[in-house]
Amino acid sequence: MIIGVSGGSGSGKTTFVSRLQDLVGVDHCCVLGQDSYYIDQSHKFDMDGGSVNFDHPSALEFSLMGEHIKQLKSGMSIQVPIYDFATHSRQESSIELVPKKIVFVDGILIFSQRPVFDNLDHRVFVDCPEELRFSRRLNRDTVERGRTPEGVKAQFEKQVKPMHDEFVEPTKQKACDIVNVDNFDEKVDLWYQKIKKFI
Repeated sequence: MIIGVSGGSGSGKTTFVSRLQDLVGVDHCCVLGQDSYYIDQSHKFDMDGGSVNFDHPSALEFSLMGEHIKQLKSGMSIQVPIYDFATHSRQESSIELVPKKIVFVDGILIFSQRPVFDNLDHRVFVDCPEELRFSRRLNRDTVERGRTPEGVKAQFEKQVKPMHDEFVEPTKQKACDIVNVDNFDEKVDLWYQKIKKFI
C-alpha cells in the first residue's frame, strides 16, 4: 500500500508520517521522501537560497521518484539518492530502501506530479495555516540547515509562498483525506486503524 502524504512546507507531513511509522512499526512500513530527489544545485547555490527555487517542480527529479515507487510496488528494492542540504549537492552514494507492506511517500509536490501521483493508493493532505508553516520552517532551516533568519524569510516570501499557492494548495482537492491542526491526533489514529487491517 502506497500512502502519499502532502501539504505545505512546515505543515506537519513528516510528523504525521513519523507518528504512523512509530505505531505501525519499522518492520511493516518504510518512508520515501521527496527531498531525496533534488537535482544537484551546488553550481548555482549562493549559500542562503536566492537564485535556486527549491519549491518549484523543476528542482526535483520526479521521473526517477515515480520509477522508484513503481519498483517498490512490485517488491523491488531501490537505491534512494542522498541530497546534502549543506552543500546542495547530490552525493555519489545512495541508500538502499527495501519495500515493506506500507510505503509512505512524503513531499510538498507529490500530488502535482503525475509520475508520482499515479502510483499512490491513498492521498492525505496535511493542511496548516501559513503563519505556523513559516515559523516551523524558520526554526528547521536555521537550526538544522545552517540558514540565516533573513534568508529564510526572503526565500519564503519570494519562492515558498508563491510556489505553495500555485503548486501545493490546489492539490488539496486531489486528497482522499485532509488533516489539520485540530484533528491531527484523531487522523493519526484513524489511519493507523486502516493500516493495521492491511498488515
